Amino acid sequence: MNTKFGNWFLFILLSFIWGSSFILMKLGLEHLSSYHVASIRILVAGLTLLPFAFRHFKDIPKQKFGVVFLSGLFGNLIPAYLFCKAEMGVSSALAGMLNSLTPIFTLILGVAFFQQKTSRMQQLGIGIAFLGSLLLLLSRGGVEGQQNLIDISLIIIATVFYGINVNMVGRYLKGINIYGVASVSLLCSGFIALLVLIFTGFFSLQFNDSGFLKAAGYTSLLGFVCTGIATVGYYQLIKNAGVIFAAMVTYCIPVMAIVWGLFYHEDITKPEIGSLFVILLGVYITNAEKIRNNYRERKIRKTL
Repeated sequence: MNTKFGNWFLFILLSFIWGSSFILMKLGLEHLSSYHVASIRILVAGLTLLPFAFRHFKDIPKQKFGVVFLSGLFGNLIPAYLFCKAEMGVSSALAGMLNSLTPIFTLILGVAFFQQKTSRMQQLGIGIAFLGSLLLLLSRGGVEGQQNLIDISLIIIATVFYGINVNMVGRYLKGINIYGVASVSLLCSGFIALLVLIFTGFFSLQFNDSGFLKAAGYTSLLGFVCTGIATVGYYQLIKNAGVIFAAMVTYCIPVMAIVWGLFYHEDITKPEIGSLFVILLGVYITNAEKIRNNYRERKIRKTL
């Protein structure tokens, strides 16, 4: 297979998979609690990556296991519960739109706590992205609905945790096999998720109920494909095409979430879609310099 074609195929596949995760959460929540959906997702994902964990466990230095454990909490476990709790009150499409704030918080936290520097263009991009998020909030009726505001806040907090994890991995786990970090961190989170299932009465539910089986199926698919398989695919894309190209998936995920939302007749308004484009414009401006520099470097390498 042509390498360039293979990279684009993987890019489109990841956009579809991750963009579908929000509707799968919503479908799982029809017959399961938010705790159960999030826990099953993480547990199944951890089991999916178990072979990678066994293979790469030795690649992780003992003194780094604490950071790897925290990576699982911040990058998977906590956001999973926050998203599921939020989707009890907001549409899957809106959750997908707000998820696009992740690169913005990654940069903000990098500057605030990890000694990163920003240019004026990046600062402009951050401002535009936050303007888009404000417009998105106003498109939902502003702050009049307290519960709606709480649900949206939970998703924003989840993107903050994603941002913490990206910076933490880049700072403290640099040079360590990324498949080992991803699989071992998910396996650790899977143990916690199993405990949550036990203590929230999951195993006392009627497993032969058709509604339960359908919801458990959607949730297992969420964990197996959207978290487990997609994680491996994403790191493979980074390895093949570079971080900048792989990060562009960010722009396609909310679009796919909107497509699924429309398919399931969710309430999606034109102001919401307009607000999303403002957010994505801000994200693009924030990353524009990196994209240009990456393009120049690749062009130089080709001429050598």
